[in-house]
Amino acid sequence: MTKEEFLKNIEYLGINYNNDMINKLDIYLEFLKEYNEHTNLTAITSDEDIYLKHFYDSLTFNYVYNLTNESILDIGSGAGFPGIVLKIFFPNIKITLIDSNNKKTQFLKLLQEKLAIDGEVINDRVENYAKNNLNKFDIVTSRAVANLRVLSELSLPLVKENGLFIALKGQIDENYENALDTIEVLNAKIIKTYKFNLPNESGIRNIIVIKKEKNTAKEILRPYDKILKKPLKKINK
Repeated sequence: MTKEEFLKNIEYLGINYNNDMINKLDIYLEFLKEYNEHTNLTAITSDEDIYLKHFYDSLTFNYVYNLTNESILDIGSGAGFPGIVLKIFFPNIKITLIDSNNKKTQFLKLLQEKLAIDGEVINDRVENYAKNNLNKFDIVTSRAVANLRVLSELSLPLVKENGLFIALKGQIDENYENALDTIEVLNAKIIKTYKFNLPNESGIRNIIVIKKEKNTAKEILRPYDKILKKPLKKINK
């Protein structure tokens, strides 16, 4: 995807932009490639692939939700996708980026300085961060991190009551049915699944929107090994 194709496609997504936003994206692209030469941030390195598989893919969020000034947590943000891209195009959101990889969070802090954008960068495991940040964010999002069941248990405790967890996925994984149980136990439900193809025959995407209906109690939090190995299940009465 060329830059021109990118701009045309985000107009189709209903995203308004100005020169400042595009200038920030240009800085982002060049800094990402430069930094990636000495620190492994992404295997996607050509301009065309960055525009398509990082920038455009992040903005497909707009298919299911139009951001204004919400508090957003991006789990496993990596090199800033989708969190930094969303912040560029929706500057009034309050963004928090979390990743357990210190090299990536260092990049994110430097990137924020270069782009002159505000936001919090957290170097921690999300299950640890959740202990003191339950029911905090309007929206939690993540792009292609873990399967939906695991990701739901990591993410939903951090969402406010009546807030949303929005998962940007490739194919829906084989653990989808288990995920439904986990989501219900965490007092949430799937309200929308949007399936689409990336431009240029670049693959299928699914965006899953999950609404949280009740706050999470601290007692339900579990260490990562238990989250991974033992799905939360409904208790049949």
